[in-house]
Amino acid sequence: MYPIRLSIIGLLIFLMGCSTPSTLVEIKKQPSLPKQFFNTDEQAKGDSMQWDMIVQDPILKSLIDTAIQNNNELQIAYQKIELARSQRQFTKGNLLPQVNVGTSSSLRKFGLYTMDGAGNIATEMTPGKMVPIDLPDFYVGIQSSWEVDIRGRLKNLDKAALSRFFSSQEGYKFVVSTLAADVALSYYELLALDNELIVTRENAKKENEVLAFIKAQREVGKVNELAVQQFTAQYFNLLILEKEILQNIRKEENRLNFLLGRYPTPINRSQSSLYTTNQYLSKGISSSVLENRPDIKAASLRIIASKFDLSAAKAAFYPSFTINAGYGLQAFNTRYFFRSPESIAYNTIGNLVAPLVNKSAIKSQFNAAKINQLEAMYAYQQSILNAYVDVVNDFTEIDHLEEVKKLTINKAKLYEQAVESSFDLYKAARVPYYDVLLSQQNALQTNIELIRIHKRSKISLIQLFKNLGGKW
Repeated sequence: MYPIRLSIIGLLIFLMGCSTPSTLVEIKKQPSLPKQFFNTDEQAKGDSMQWDMIVQDPILKSLIDTAIQNNNELQIAYQKIELARSQRQFTKGNLLPQVNVGTSSSLRKFGLYTMDGAGNIATEMTPGKMVPIDLPDFYVGIQSSWEVDIRGRLKNLDKAALSRFFSSQEGYKFVVSTLAADVALSYYELLALDNELIVTRENAKKENEVLAFIKAQREVGKVNELAVQQFTAQYFNLLILEKEILQNIRKEENRLNFLLGRYPTPINRSQSSLYTTNQYLSKGISSSVLENRPDIKAASLRIIASKFDLSAAKAAFYPSFTINAGYGLQAFNTRYFFRSPESIAYNTIGNLVAPLVNKSAIKSQFNAAKINQLEAMYAYQQSILNAYVDVVNDFTEIDHLEEVKKLTINKAKLYEQAVESSFDLYKAARVPYYDVLLSQQNALQTNIELIRIHKRSKISLIQLFKNLGGKW
């Protein structure tokens, strides 16, 4: 009979195994990633790009290090790593037997018209002493429980937790990279405002000199009051612009201090760093460098975790085998605890449990795991596509800005010459005063435009380096 029962149980398990759903996940095929971002003969390595390649300003480096130490968002990201580490410890612990030590005491009374009650009242507990109606019970010992991972469910959950732990580490690196980029962007925004302030003050000084000359001409009747009013209004306009720039500087300093995780304090900076030559990256960089991006690595690890989750969800359809055991001392009175072997109590139970009817909850978990895997796959593909497009746009933006920068430099030189020429011609009474006004306005606007192009060039390079997965 015993072999027949085992055969029946084995057949039942086999049939249940045949009815489990497939873990195969089909996903829409995406276009293959181009080998390079541009068709060029240039070849370049980008496997170990460090921010030091483009961040040459020691003040900026110090600010980024301060932000990494103090920024609250970074601390939150680090806590996510610790949370993932704790979750991994939990799943790893489930693979091992659970052993507990404890004690219990109870007082039981069986009904006299039951099998236990009728038997106890006629039974001697000790020679000459019957079992009392109120029966005390004391126990001290250990209890253990172990789910034997026969289908690998717990191992898959542990592997999924480990993948999520690694994913959280990559997420932390991504936050560090993003923080470094944000600090650099804010720093160069400050430098641009500083230089705009310098240019505005220089123009205000020149405008004041011209205004003094115009007023002197009005005194001798060479110009009318309208000219004085026009130049005075232009001078006030420069003073207003100076106030606006100063306010923007204060706001940007506060934003940078926020990134640094500290309250508003003055920020040292080098205005000339805005004009340093950028170290450009070759367009021949292989597109495979995107795989080094922390966010893409994290997305890839989430796919791996979702695969293990799906395998664990499938294992729930199979029988689970659990062993429960206990060993200790038990007696109706504590003074009999150490009377061996009479007080020794133990038990061993093996449970083989398989879902048979109403599998809706298990099917729901399995379908959810399958959907999560599809979501992770599509998110990974979308992150690759976004990263590729961002890098191409950054390269084209840098090239565009270099061409515009050269043209703007030439335009600024011409307007500077026009300011001198118009003022000299005005003194010689060969051009009207509004030519001087117009040339001054154009020179100021072009100089500010050139500053902003330098800023955009720095920003584009930082964005490119970040999008290529540059590490701090």
